[in-house]
Amino acid sequence: MASADVRTELHCSICMEIYRDLMTLPCGHNFCLGCITQAWDHPGHITEYKCPKCQKIYLKRPGLIRNTAFHNVSGAKSVRHTLLPPTTDLEMENRKCSVHNELLKYYCTEDAACACVSCYVIGGHVGHKMMSLDEASEEKKKKLRNDLQKLMAETEKTEKRVQSLKERKRKAQEKADGDTERVAVLFRDLRRRLEQLEKRVVSDITRQVQQMSLMYNDVLQQLEIKKEELSRKMRHMEELCNMTDPLTVLQESDTGDLCDTEDRERHDKQLHDGGDLDVAGISHTLHTGLSDIMSGSLQKTSGLPVYADILLDVTTAGNYLHISADRKTVSRADSSQNRPETPERFQCLQVLSSQRFSSGQHYWEVDFGGSVMWRVGMCYPSIARRGPEAVIGSNEKSWALYRWNNQYTVRHNSEKIQLSDKIPSDRVRICLDYEAGQISFYALCDPIRHLHTFTATFTEPLHAVFWIWKGSIKIGRNQGI
Repeated sequence: MASADVRTELHCSICMEIYRDLMTLPCGHNFCLGCITQAWDHPGHITEYKCPKCQKIYLKRPGLIRNTAFHNVSGAKSVRHTLLPPTTDLEMENRKCSVHNELLKYYCTEDAACACVSCYVIGGHVGHKMMSLDEASEEKKKKLRNDLQKLMAETEKTEKRVQSLKERKRKAQEKADGDTERVAVLFRDLRRRLEQLEKRVVSDITRQVQQMSLMYNDVLQQLEIKKEELSRKMRHMEELCNMTDPLTVLQESDTGDLCDTEDRERHDKQLHDGGDLDVAGISHTLHTGLSDIMSGSLQKTSGLPVYADILLDVTTAGNYLHISADRKTVSRADSSQNRPETPERFQCLQVLSSQRFSSGQHYWEVDFGGSVMWRVGMCYPSIARRGPEAVIGSNEKSWALYRWNNQYTVRHNSEKIQLSDKIPSDRVRICLDYEAGQISFYALCDPIRHLHTFTATFTEPLHAVFWIWKGSIKIGRNQGI
């Protein structure tokens, strides 16, 4: 430390180098003879003279005293000045002060500017803290190295994020390709099953038409026979009517029952039982077949989410919520519903679904009917039922899409992400993929718009959950979307 102090004392405070022809002012401060002379003999110098270090003013130019002791010490420690590489005239001009036309030798830390000797002694940097260009350069390099390390670290983070996003994009594309193929397989299977169902229904109709035709032909044949018999009886009766011999007329046998009611009833029964298509049977075959095709088992094997027929659990509903009779609509009530207080009931304006999901892919849809303050999402059954932390999105056990006036956010554990666009629909679809750990929200506009997907590792079953401040929320599927 003492050695460093000595070296400092051996440096001129003007040129920042080892003293050359060391001179001492009456105030006791030392300078190179050339430095102090240049400072006082500058063309812009005023009549008074002052010490560049302590700024003491001398009305007359003070005499300079050679400091022999310091001169000998500084001479022993003198070093060669660092030589600059050869430069062009233009480069030299860039190294000169634009005010004093002198070489720039200092750096003013207060003004963050390079300065010459005159700037330091009589110019705009008088009394400012100065450093040599080498010292200032080293400090700036040190800062640049620190900044470089930070930028390198940030670049590494950015590169990792780029790679992560590329990987996510790749996986998303693979999933989309897989979904596209599954949808293609689904529709091929649907077409195949529909064609089979069409053939079955058409075959059933054809069989019934053939049976009906045979029945009609049989009745027509019987009627033709009866018609021929009736004609024969009519001819015989005409002959009897034309006879003149009374004995002959009376001895002829009776013609029998002219109106065979039994035959008519038998024919009517045949026509009633088989005279028309069995529309009810055909309809049953058609609807049963369509139901089998669109059953949940088919959807599961195709890898697509199954529609969940959500019902609201009244035992969890807050007392200022009204639940419709079909348990499909929740609305804000004007007064308390006076339901019994139980551990399952929310104190806030919130209600759970009666269904819980612990596996599979499911979806459901909600209609907000113009309501501007609501939350929908999913939560664990162990969610708190009292206090601010019970509201979905305000704890680590729930995931929510939230609208407050015209602001849309998604929330989990009180952390929120602002959605940039307004949702262009009052209908939202919520999708759950339990094994993949994903809860997704979609706006049911045309085309359907993906809003956000939460990713987590689920540790409990999940319930659909609804919070409404004003208005109502209706659960139901829009068949048109």
